[in-house]
Amino acid sequence: MKRFIQFAFVLLALSAAASAASAPRPEVVKVVVDDVIQPITEEYIGRAIDSAQSNHDEAVLLELYTPGGLESSTREIISKILASPVPVIVYVTPTGSRAASAGFYILESADVAAMAPGTNTGAGHPVLMGATMDPVMKEKLENDSAAFMRSFVSKRGRNVDLAESGVRQSKSFTEQEALAQHLIEYIAPNEEDLFKQLDGKTIKRFDGSETTLHLSSPVVRTYEMTLKQRIMNYLLNPNIAAILLSIGIFAIYLEFNTPGAIVPGVVGFIAILLAAFALDILPTSLAALGLILGSFVLFILEAKLQSHGVLTAGGIGLLILGLLMLVDGPIPEMRVRLATALGISIPFGILTAFLLTLAVRARRNKVVTGQEALIGVVRVPLAPEGTVSVMGELWNAVSRVPADVGSRVRVRAVHGLQLEVEPEPARDKNP
Repeated sequence: MKRFIQFAFVLLALSAAASAASAPRPEVVKVVVDDVIQPITEEYIGRAIDSAQSNHDEAVLLELYTPGGLESSTREIISKILASPVPVIVYVTPTGSRAASAGFYILESADVAAMAPGTNTGAGHPVLMGATMDPVMKEKLENDSAAFMRSFVSKRGRNVDLAESGVRQSKSFTEQEALAQHLIEYIAPNEEDLFKQLDGKTIKRFDGSETTLHLSSPVVRTYEMTLKQRIMNYLLNPNIAAILLSIGIFAIYLEFNTPGAIVPGVVGFIAILLAAFALDILPTSLAALGLILGSFVLFILEAKLQSHGVLTAGGIGLLILGLLMLVDGPIPEMRVRLATALGISIPFGILTAFLLTLAVRARRNKVVTGQEALIGVVRVPLAPEGTVSVMGELWNAVSRVPADVGSRVRVRAVHGLQLEVEPEPARDKNP
């Protein structure tokens, strides 16, 4: 009987082990955002949450490393997080990274907020693009952003006053400060440690319901951007947009000056379309576009007036200023860098002015091809009619200016079998 009981316990233990081994492991969708927050980021996160919902995943892990971004995109991302049926964990990582400005709002909107050692967050003060805020407008923006922050921080059970100070006073917090003052719930050196801390924890959702996380050795599925999203994300870099715009304008100019080349026209058309797409989404300054067009006016005037580089220098200066102001983003990462503006403007301005000068000079020069380029030698004196030899052939010719035998004459016109000529100007002889 004793052996039977022992055998039964062994069978039960093996059955339990087999059941545990056959139980499906929880799945987690991981989203990595390590750039500025803009419309493509919004689409990427939204689709990842939809994928987690359709796959009935345990959670969405959003690994965040951002300097900030556009307010409109930030609000859309937060609305998707708050409405997500799948718990969203926002984890600021790796060590040395940050979730600043827009990233601070996204971190505080999560079901679970976590940070890696050596990271920071905060600096959520709103910025009005393209203008200096007067006191009334500044107060309106602050109040609106602070109310937005309170609307979800209070329901998440975090420190509302401290979160609001990150908006109104642009305060920033290390991971230790954020944990000690209840802005986040966990500090973890890596995602494995974070899952261990979260396994079995019950969290309160935004709608007031509670759910228990089962994150013991989960299957982590990284949600990648589609090819379209990667291309669009690349194009939305203000520096890339500025380079494409410059290439497009220069290529179209080459096409107009070399009709039939086709390739410059195609390249320019595509580059300008791509730049227009990016600038339509980015916060673009119309005044900056006016400065860029003004720079080309100065380049054209340089070719016509020959100001010895003064107009070219002015055009380069306007082009640099226009490129720097082209994208008026709320953070430096969403503006054209000075190095990019200089790298485009100086060689571009010099080359454009040079090519325009050549084109203007070519149009001013006398025609040196066709019948006007033919040179003859007088065989019978022209007074005013006579005979000239042109390319080994004798022609009857007429000239308004008399010419002796042996004189060189230039053909001005051909009237049937008679040439109209004029004496060739004498050439300077070398001493």
